[in-house]
Parts: sequence; structure tokens; C-alpha cells
Amino acid sequence: MKAESVATFGVVGAGQMGNGIAQVAAVGGLQVIMSDISEEFVQKGLKSISANLERSVSKGRMTAEDKDAVIGRIRTTTRISDFAEADFMVEAATENQELKLKIFRDLDGICKQGITLATNTSSIPITRIASATRRPELVIGMHFMNPVPLMKLVEIINGLATSRETFELTRDLALKLDKIPVQSRDFPGFIANRILLPMINEAIFAFYEGIGTAEDIDNVMKLGMNHPMGPLALADLIGLDTCLAIMNVLYEGFADSKYRPCPLLKQYVEAGYLGRKVGRGFYDYSKK
Repeated sequence: MKAESVATFGVVGAGQMGNGIAQVAAVGGLQVIMSDISEEFVQKGLKSISANLERSVSKGRMTAEDKDAVIGRIRTTTRISDFAEADFMVEAATENQELKLKIFRDLDGICKQGITLATNTSSIPITRIASATRRPELVIGMHFMNPVPLMKLVEIINGLATSRETFELTRDLALKLDKIPVQSRDFPGFIANRILLPMINEAIFAFYEGIGTAEDIDNVMKLGMNHPMGPLALADLIGLDTCLAIMNVLYEGFADSKYRPCPLLKQYVEAGYLGRKVGRGFYDYSKK
């Protein structure tokens, strides 16, 4: 299949990453089916897309008519069976291995033969996810960066059995969505999180050990290293539960103590301090 043949783009998950992927696919002219486990979640995702597009309208980057056309190309559902109509799938559910394996088993039984099943996982091995299907040659990693509408990078990760045709289709679709694809081998954390998460984890250790305040640690990286956002604020944006899940994948995958998650990261997750999405992480967002 060629990228031009993809008319309907399926997205499992309407959260921060899922609705962002749905938005860029719809802006790229594709019909989109976006699902989640409840009507509340899909409507929240659609509302987020509408708000993002409205900002583009207010800044003169698109017209109100264009915004309406994009929204009109997005169909929401709570039934995974609706993906029988999709020509290409991206899974963007929570970073939980068992959940992702179940979704891929379900999609494998629902989606048309020959349809690529991509995952937005940030760390779980693609080969492991592909093993849940009867089409491992059609399973691939398509890892978008957060926030999806603004970030250009897409990591594309081949599993052990992923075909060249599947890679080329995924790469060409990324280009069609105005993204810049890079290829990574199927190692824990791939490229982006193999580098990023240990840096974030080390910043959490620095905070844990009282070396500096959260603001001081973030300012060192923003003002001293020219990072647009400090590592602790970035962890809050990503979600501390997701950060912990990725560090656990790195730690288990390499069996190397340098990837040991900081005890404070574990404690925050256990306390429910997951970052921006709940109003509390390393910073308090409840009053913002």
C-alpha cells in the first residue's frame, strides 16, 4: 500500500497524544476515526482538538472554515470494531504493555488484511507488541512527540519482522502529515527516550537529594543549556506515570543500574502526583 491509498486513519486513544495525532491526520486531509473507552474521553479529546485549532484561527494560521472542515473529518467512537474501516492504524493508549498487547490482538482481528498497525509507544519493544498479532510484518513503531501538532519529529521503529514496505508507508505518511521521520532500531527507549528519560531521572535525583529546588534545577537546564523547558516541568508535561513506565522498561531491558528509577519518582506516582494532567507533580498546577 502507498501513502496515497490511505484515506481513513484510525487512532486508538483520545488523550493528549491520541487527540494530537488525530488532529494532524485531519489537518493533513485524512478522514479520522478516534476512539477511547468512554464517550466522556472522546469528547474531551475532540474539545482539545477544537481548542488547538481555534488558537490557530485566532493567530491567522487557518480560517474558521478550515477549522470546521478539519473537525468534520474526525469521527469519534467508543467501539473498537469501527476500525474495520481504517486503512492505517495508530495506537496511542496509556504506556502499559498488557493494555497495548490486548489492543493489538483486538485490532488484528478487526482490521482489514494488509493494514499496518502502528504504535505510538515511547519505549515498549515493537517486536514484543507485534508478537500479539498474526501480521508482525505490518506492525511498526510510529512515535510522535508531545505536543503532537507542534513537534516535527516522528520516530519510526521497525520490529524484527517489520517489512520494508511497512516502513516506507509509515515514513511517507509521516511526511504527508508534515513531520520529519527518523529511523530507530528496536532497543528499549529507542533513540528519544534512551537519551531523554535518564536526563529527567537524574534531575529528579538532584531534587530528591536536595541539590536544588525544582525551579533552580529547571533554570539551570533552560538558561545554562538553552533547553526550552526544564526537565522537571517536562516530566510533569509527559506525566510522571509515563516517565516511570519508560524508566522501568530501560531498567529491565538493559539490566543496568544507571537506569534505576529515582525513588522519589516512584513515590510521586504512588501518591497520584502525575503532573499537569492531575494538577500536581513537581509543580502545583491547581491554581493555573
